[in-house]
Amino acid sequence: MDYSSSKEPSPARAWWTRETVAVVTGANRGIGLALAARLGEHGITVVLTARDAERGEAAAAALRARGLHVVFHRLDVADPASVQAFAAWLRDAIGGLDILVNNAAVSFNEIDTNSVEHAETVLRTNFYGAKMLTEALLPLFRRSPATSRILNISSQLGLLNKVSDPELKRLLQDEERLTEAEVEGMASRFLAQVKDGTWRGQGWPKVWTDYSVSKLALNAYARVLARRLQARGDRVSVNCFCPGFTRTDMTRGWGKRTAEEAAEVGARLALLPPGELPTGTFFKWCTPQLYSKL
Repeated sequence: MDYSSSKEPSPARAWWTRETVAVVTGANRGIGLALAARLGEHGITVVLTARDAERGEAAAAALRARGLHVVFHRLDVADPASVQAFAAWLRDAIGGLDILVNNAAVSFNEIDTNSVEHAETVLRTNFYGAKMLTEALLPLFRRSPATSRILNISSQLGLLNKVSDPELKRLLQDEERLTEAEVEGMASRFLAQVKDGTWRGQGWPKVWTDYSVSKLALNAYARVLARRLQARGDRVSVNCFCPGFTRTDMTRGWGKRTAEEAAEVGARLALLPPGELPTGTFFKWCTPQLYSKL
């Protein structure tokens, strides 16, 4: 299906209501904030999260001032206690969720640098954190007839064409047998090589290596999770979306498009009609990519 031709979601054909709840992580600025705003503009209840409580509440207040139904709750996806506290609050105060947008991510490199000094923090946030939050919130999805959905904001830097290690490629391409333990093992192996200084020349992506490996792991986990949920008949779709080179703080203001432009497409994918909603798909902008064939 050509999702580039998918129409802008309209109230006339909306599957959602004001009662639909979307959680957007890392949403006090950038693509996360723009996505929270766009989903709110569609009349959805948005739970905006951020590590910094003051900045997160200010962002939510600004959206509420525009008439959007947005609530804030602090969340550090890299902190197990914060994730568990958030899940408990979401269950007790909100009653569950329908959409999860895993947007929270970090990178410490400049555009033209490739340091792995902060690799552990990068993977703990971008991969392990997103995975931990997803697993904690899975029991809280409402499994509505419209199908609940998870959208991971990812990157084409984490596609297989960026990997030159043939054994790692074979492992990740065998999607029918790939396990979460193997994906975590890959991430752990990279961090171990960073620690002992042997990561260079091991076939890892060459651009923003730590960030790319975190997204490689996230993309692979999304495929495994989608398969797991499908196998047990669970009505939760799992997809990844690469917004491309977007002008945000992470890119130091460099990029080909604005956060609002990226959010426009991200919201469109998050709100796809149930009959058009895939699972286990990686979207490069609005075009589905064959993850294992690139």
